[in-house]
Amino acid sequence: MSVNHLMGVYNRAPLEVDRGRGVRLWAKDGTEYLDCVSGISTNALGHANPILVEAVKAQAEKLWHVSNIYRIPGQEQLADMLCDNSFADVVFFTNSGTEAVECAIKTARKHFSSKGESERIDIYGFDGSFHGRTYGAINAAANPSYTDGFGPPMQGFHQLVWGDHEALEAAFRSPTTAAIILEPVQGEGGCRETPVEELRWMRQIADETGVLLIFDEVQCGMGRTGKLWAHEWAGIAPDIMAIAKALGGGFPIGACLATADAACGMTAGAHGSTFGGNPLAMAVGIAAFGELVKPELIRNVNEIAGYLKQQLAGLQERYPDVIVDVRGKGLLVGVKLVPNNRDFMALARDTQNLLIAGGGDNCCRILPPLNMTMDEAREAIQRFEGACEVARKQMAA
Repeated sequence: MSVNHLMGVYNRAPLEVDRGRGVRLWAKDGTEYLDCVSGISTNALGHANPILVEAVKAQAEKLWHVSNIYRIPGQEQLADMLCDNSFADVVFFTNSGTEAVECAIKTARKHFSSKGESERIDIYGFDGSFHGRTYGAINAAANPSYTDGFGPPMQGFHQLVWGDHEALEAAFRSPTTAAIILEPVQGEGGCRETPVEELRWMRQIADETGVLLIFDEVQCGMGRTGKLWAHEWAGIAPDIMAIAKALGGGFPIGACLATADAACGMTAGAHGSTFGGNPLAMAVGIAAFGELVKPELIRNVNEIAGYLKQQLAGLQERYPDVIVDVRGKGLLVGVKLVPNNRDFMALARDTQNLLIAGGGDNCCRILPPLNMTMDEAREAIQRFEGACEVARKQMAA
């Protein structure tokens, strides 16, 4: 086998993965790794989780796919579960996070169109954000590395500087604004957390102006920050929310959640999906979300997160020549580095058998499964410290 026939859009690490169990991965050559990437915050219940494996097996023997022209009971069950545990009244199921974002954008614009305010099309995002790779999603984030070469910017998409309060208020008060989209805690952008006071102010001004708030909780939602939804830390809720990743525990599934009012324009024929909400995905989503809402899992996230943050702060004191900052929320942990983050990721992988993710602002991300044990957390810190020691020696050489 070779990579010659694969489109060369990935800068892949030299690691051929064979199997996984819990927080561990094994390469084809038998090397064991501690996986703190979790499929980029996706395998929230660890690899080969027996509850999810059984859900796949049981449903696969019954029915994989039909079509959304028929009722799919699993959709109704999972939608009930999501709405019972969130602000939402309605749900649209997708295959991925970027499709959920696309649905959210369409929902916002259709909301105003259906109310006779078709001039309200503007969607404002923030620098450092990541909303996926569809055309609408890359324009919402407006990261040049994702938009360059794909033609002119789409009409009605604008970018704000994260933290520029005055520009954000002007966007809210513009008569053509439909929605503001943001991640309550940025993932790709370097684990930047929007202050709770800012989120509360945004909810207040959104109510005043009628602008819709879209939260992208694809990465930071479903327990990752220590609450089921990241926005719960601020005690507010969005009008529309995109989720995915942990919702399937590694199986492709996403969802767009909305209030009934925000989704008032999403009537028959307004949107659709061939595979979204298929019976197999719904069976896995029901099993995964049933675990993610358990209070004991959320407690574990906060316990492990507290330990990791404390230990990483200690490493920052001992290795100020390696670690600049420790940030993030819950088990969405960002470590800003002195050495190049990609080099440090490779160093951690090759010398400590520790897998960590990259991020903006020269951060690496630590994204373990939410059911990581304390012993596994201690092992992760030991390996991360080992990587810091090797990095220090390399920089001094």
